[in-house]
Amino acid sequence: MTLTGFEFKGKVAIVTGGARGIGRAISLQLASYGASIIIADNDKLAAQKTASETRNFGQDCLAVKSDVSKSSDVKKVLEQALATFKRVDFLVNNAGIGYATGSLDDPSHVLIENLTEEEWDRVLNVNLKSVFLFCHEVAPIMKHQRSGKIVNISSVAAFTGHGESGGSGPAYGVSKAGIVNLTKTLARQLGPFNVNVNCVAPGSVPETAFYMTQQEIQQESSTLPLRRLGKATNIADAVTFLCSNSADWITGQTINVNGGEVM
Repeated sequence: MTLTGFEFKGKVAIVTGGARGIGRAISLQLASYGASIIIADNDKLAAQKTASETRNFGQDCLAVKSDVSKSSDVKKVLEQALATFKRVDFLVNNAGIGYATGSLDDPSHVLIENLTEEEWDRVLNVNLKSVFLFCHEVAPIMKHQRSGKIVNISSVAAFTGHGESGGSGPAYGVSKAGIVNLTKTLARQLGPFNVNVNCVAPGSVPETAFYMTQQEIQQESSTLPLRRLGKATNIADAVTFLCSNSADWITGQTINVNGGEVM
């Protein structure tokens, strides 16, 4: 379904972690409204596959293999984006991991006494440092254009402190809370240049890298007011809205898309 007034023809979007799950849904939806897409992802084959899908909407798309936690890789993404499209209108900081090592089958790694320094650093680097690195490179471009939309993907864990089981834990919740705060700071800094910076905080979406059994899905669904978990397209809808002209006077905000888990 096409939303009235959502027209991104001629716009260029970078989506980090855009190859699979929520990132894939965001890439496809922005392309469906006319945006050209740069997918920054460390899974080259998956990124190329999603890039091919976005081209079905008639839009140009680049798939750039990159470790979003490394400054050199981030600079490479921006260099290729500018060489191809000459501008960046949307930045969606979606890339993230729940844990660096460990296993969902053995969730003991979520306990603070079992969390290693290497795990902590890896999760913070991928989830939070990557947002800093991409904004560091994109901010001067958008300030020069005097236009742009940045949407950062946080999590319900930023507000609830999830970490008793599964693939989250202390590092994950802290990284996602940091994204909410960084969003507010950047909204203040970039607002005078007509750049909007907002955040989307998803609840559980089974299509992400966090594998959930059917029993876990049913159990968590029963605790939500809407009695169902989310879909990747639900998150893409919120991101698309924040990139649109309909959100021109919204900045520094976090939209919770979680079936009512956090109100």
